[in-house]
Amino acid sequence: MNPQPPPDDQAVVAAIHHDGLTDIDAALAAFAFDQRRAGRRVLGLLMKPRGHDAACHASMVLTDIDSGDEYPVSQALGAGSNACSADPQGFARAGQVLRDALARHPDLVICNRFGVLEAEGGGFAAELLELLAQGVPVLIVVSSRHLAAWRHFIGSATMLVSDPAAWSSWFDAVLAGRDGRAAGVPDAAPA
Repeated sequence: MNPQPPPDDQAVVAAIHHDGLTDIDAALAAFAFDQRRAGRRVLGLLMKPRGHDAACHASMVLTDIDSGDEYPVSQALGAGSNACSADPQGFARAGQVLRDALARHPDLVICNRFGVLEAEGGGFAAELLELLAQGVPVLIVVSSRHLAAWRHFIGSATMLVSDPAAWSSWFDAVLAGRDGRAAGVPDAAPA
């Protein structure tokens, strides 16, 4: 079944359900750059894990899809820590990329994750809400442990499997719906 674009009064957002079995970050980066090569204006942030310390904690860096600028978003908490290593200040700096995207009228904004910070109302929660309020299509990754918080945050949204072909189909439907509305073509009936 092909996804249908939502009516004008609904946010255009899809969440990729990350099951932990694929390298979602590499797949999402490849998808973003394939779309850009196809002439689509894709902006946002991608995650780049960097190495591991003795406790197997990856150092996290967000990369601006457009400029390549990097934003460290993790803090070293020590080998014995079980706390979230996300650095709220790093996320605040990286959030400027999402805020700037609003003025650039992108076809799509990719946000690396809906995680623990967003589930608690921090991280990129405000930026996501603003993008959606302005009708900017958003693609985001959500792990199984944050699905309930995502649904509480967004209400209903398209859920996609960890397969770039599904992401492309969704994005093509979003663009087709937007182009049809711009040309005065009525929306297709929901499937």
